[in-house]
Amino acid sequence: MKHLRIEAAILAAGLLLLGICLYLGVTNLTDSRRVVNVHGVSEREVKADHVIWPIVYKTTGNDLQALYEELRVKNEKIKQFLVQNGISEKEITVSAPQIIDLLAERYTNPAEAAGRRYNVTAVTTVATGNVEKVEALINRVGELLQQGIAISAGDWQNEVKYEFNALETIKPAMIEEATKDARRAAEQFGKDSGSEIGKIQHADQGYFSIEDRDKYTPSIKTVRVVTNVTFYLDN
Repeated sequence: MKHLRIEAAILAAGLLLLGICLYLGVTNLTDSRRVVNVHGVSEREVKADHVIWPIVYKTTGNDLQALYEELRVKNEKIKQFLVQNGISEKEITVSAPQIIDLLAERYTNPAEAAGRRYNVTAVTTVATGNVEKVEALINRVGELLQQGIAISAGDWQNEVKYEFNALETIKPAMIEEATKDARRAAEQFGKDSGSEIGKIQHADQGYFSIEDRDKYTPSIKTVRVVTNVTFYLDN
């Protein structure tokens, strides 16, 4: 009786081992099916939904107290110009002025600093979602010149910055488009190789990039995503 129990246990262990081997064999067979890996692309042009506009002007002089009063008056004029044209006060920030004392510079000739010892740069920044309003006002900065405020332009450090922050609203649709584009590429591969495209084995969402469409219209962005999709090939 004892020998029968041992033999039964050995038989049960053997059957269990056989079952495991069969399972692993089927799994390996499934995983070894032919696949094709393709990329899918989706692109969209969108309008920027947020803008940061630095309004920069510079002035010089020898009397710091007089310069600070000049800054106060001009900053107030700029603020009035903005508010009167639809920009709210909470969207306006006035930064502390940057002051350079030319006589404190090592290589400055005192004669060159005569009458303009202090070089002052003032920045008023508008940050708003009202992009069209800002674009319209940028074309009207000449009105500030009439008030004695010469706005500095062409400084790369203070360029207008346009942003697109509503990516989440278009992301699902773009991923769907990219996945469909990937399937079309896979189907063409299958057609050329005489195979049918099956289910997705693996997919990576890919990285979303947001760039200016071109250097002339930075308020228009190109949103792009590339997905990486692996499909099964069915004979």
